[in-house]
This record gives sequence, structure tokens and C-alpha cells, in this order.
Amino acid sequence: MPVIISDETLAQAGLTEREAVVEIACRLFDAGKLHLWPAAKMAGMSRIEFEQELMSRKIPVYRPTLEDLAEDVATLERLRARE
Repeated sequence: MPVIISDETLAQAGLTEREAVVEIACRLFDAGKLHLWPAAKMAGMSRIEFEQELMSRKIPVYRPTLEDLAEDVATLERLRARE
């Protein structure tokens, strides 16, 4: 389903159509509504280009979870046990 944003609204926001699509994709990624690759595709960018866009907006690209942290701690403990 296409979303239509009037030229008047884009002009008021100071955005081109392309800029608006990138803005929406970045906001959806930041809100956790889209993962990185789907958001990049929505913006019409490669993953790397989209990551650069996120970084320029100071939006974290990677968001480790508590589960990620627990896995990292477990890995460090296994490595220490080998020494």
C-alpha cells in the first residue's frame, strides 16, 4: 500500500521525496520497527550506506541485548578457563 505525502507537506518539512523515505526508514529502524536490512532496502540503500546514514544521525547501528552480554561474558569465562 503506497503512502502519499503531498508536495506541500514535503516542502514544509524541507525534504525531498528521497530524503523523506530515508528519514522514515531511519525512524522505523531507531524505533525497533524494522531491522537493519529491511530499513536499508526501504531507503533504497546498501546495508553499508544505511549504516553510514544511521551513524551520521547518531542512531546506534548495533544494539546488544542482555542475552548478547550474557553470551559475551560466558565466552570470556571459557577463554579465561583455558589459560
